[in-house]
Amino acid sequence: MTRVFSGVKPTGHLTLGNYLGAMRRWAEVDQHRTDALFCIVDLHALTVEHDPARVRRLSRQAATLLLAAGLDPERCTVFVQSHVDEHARLSYLLECVATDGEMRRMIQYKEKAAREQARGGSVRLSLLTYPVLMAADILAYGTDEVPVGDDQTQHVELTRDLAVRFNQRYGHTFVVPRATHPEVAARVMNLQEPASKMGKSDDTGPGILYLLDEPDVVRKKIMRAVTDSGQDVVYDREGRPGLANLLEILAASTDGNPSDLSGVYESYGALKKDTAEAVVELLRPVQQRHKELCADPGYVEGVLRDGAERARAMARPTVDAAYRAIGLLPASPDTGGAASGGAQAEALLNSVR
Repeated sequence: MTRVFSGVKPTGHLTLGNYLGAMRRWAEVDQHRTDALFCIVDLHALTVEHDPARVRRLSRQAATLLLAAGLDPERCTVFVQSHVDEHARLSYLLECVATDGEMRRMIQYKEKAAREQARGGSVRLSLLTYPVLMAADILAYGTDEVPVGDDQTQHVELTRDLAVRFNQRYGHTFVVPRATHPEVAARVMNLQEPASKMGKSDDTGPGILYLLDEPDVVRKKIMRAVTDSGQDVVYDREGRPGLANLLEILAASTDGNPSDLSGVYESYGALKKDTAEAVVELLRPVQQRHKELCADPGYVEGVLRDGAERARAMARPTVDAAYRAIGLLPASPDTGGAASGGAQAEALLNSVR
């Protein structure tokens, strides 16, 4: 069975872009046709200045929203990255295969580093190396497909390069994955800055539709969305990005086609009104299920605990094989080490339960 891995980073509240670009596809398609793992990649949230309590809070919220969006723990594996040691174990090995030049060419690193330096701040080393951790996230599970937005394609290409290089140098160890993209709304743009992605870490709140926004807040944000010069409603992503963004959001929310929908409307106002109502209805069941899950926190904790156990069992053989292949001396049960230490910790956890 094809194996899929993807994750969400708890650096902000999840947005409509996260849902339309990834989460809905995970729930409606990927968990049914593949052996799927979905991860809250909390280690990635540490690459920038952060509030520890907020990271924990957002990690729990992200896990709850993934379940609210329709992920079924009986069909897929939902877990938190830091709960599975194999991610960090494999990341260091891949750092020994990656090059400094590869890391510095990553577009997201260059953009984030430039913003940080412009504010007079320093850049954490982990911001430079986190694409290698992302590669470890993927390769540890023998992943075949990685569903991502357009902005993450470069990281999947790096993952492929590292897998091929490791296999050539040390023997075949990793499956070489490929990126997959949803057909519509792969990249929902900011309502106020349609040239920029609707990112959950942005500060421009009026341009971002959060999954937990109240219906009136959704309507207000969409009615105030930036459009373009001109009166006619046409779908032109390059020439009319604000209008195209609204048409794509409406199309993705109603299973329509942006080009076809552009011929239905004679005014921006009518388009905005219908888009707002479509988004409100799209988010209604997600918000209701989120409310129910928040009332039963023990259920979410159990899902994450069981998910981490399954993920650990899947990742450990591959990571142990990589340790042997690269030349590290295996640890025996009496001397401890990463693998045996993990087994001892798991045994202790089971005894506590």
